[in-house]
Amino acid sequence: MIITVTLNPSLDRTLEVANLPRGALTRATGTRLDPGGKGVNVARALAEHQNKARAVLPLGGPDGEQLMALLIADGIDVVAVPVAARTRSNVSIVEPDGTVTKVNEPGGVLTGSEVDALCEAVLTAAGGADWVVLCGSLPPGVPDDVYVRLSALLGRTRTAVAVDTSGSALRSTLAARPALVKPNREELAESVGRPVQTLGDVVEAADIVRKAGARAVLASLGADGAMLVDDDGVIYGRAAVPSPRSTVGAGDAMLAGFLAAGAHGAAALTEALAWGAAAVGLPGSRMPGIDDLRREDVRIETEIDPHQPLQQRH
Repeated sequence: MIITVTLNPSLDRTLEVANLPRGALTRATGTRLDPGGKGVNVARALAEHQNKARAVLPLGGPDGEQLMALLIADGIDVVAVPVAARTRSNVSIVEPDGTVTKVNEPGGVLTGSEVDALCEAVLTAAGGADWVVLCGSLPPGVPDDVYVRLSALLGRTRTAVAVDTSGSALRSTLAARPALVKPNREELAESVGRPVQTLGDVVEAADIVRKAGARAVLASLGADGAMLVDDDGVIYGRAAVPSPRSTVGAGDAMLAGFLAAGAHGAAALTEALAWGAAAVGLPGSRMPGIDDLRREDVRIETEIDPHQPLQQRH
């Protein structure tokens, strides 16, 4: 059983367009409505592969009810904590070359008592679980150290903690010694205060994050693949995506694949890359199923060229 915690969930609407000229009327060629939020996506990906997933999240208003209905339809065990603020909505506009323009609402303010109720729900839901995954941005009103608080509570159990967040929330959580953190390239660079431009930079930044407390780092690098840095060393891999459609949720699918495959070694990284690449080939934030995976397109390397540059970001 894997528990996911999403403190700032959303309804994600994806619009596909032929092109996106600024200031002009553009007609969508396709649309999707999916449950959103990093932890929600991890749970959805796990459920697609018949892995047991339980999603803990605050829900409020009609959008919260709709989000819960979508998750239940996906076969996910939902632990909903009622809150006064309405659940947010996000919009992604996807062009044919895979370029994604996102507009995310900040989310409603959570009160101190609502945060307390969420923490208690997580601790209760985590009984007997293998992993608890703390994911995503924090809504207004939630202190940056909430993941530290949750990690301390979970430290009373034998449940391993994975963290996928950014900024001060990520930096503060490292002191709680999570079993795994999964930053993307930008989040990794921000956490160490230096650019990440080569594979060697990724290794150095991951080592700094590990010295700060994380036991393992799974760095998602977009089109450049992913890197696992832990006590056993460094493993790097890439996966081909013949026809990219949307990068939304791809990192979440990657994390789900890694956890589902045991969260250790080349086999888990292979699965992570296969799940992430499959998500890029799907519309919107749809999570890949078993038939979407192309493990044969994954290439794993245990030796890297530290000077190999990463692709430029635009």
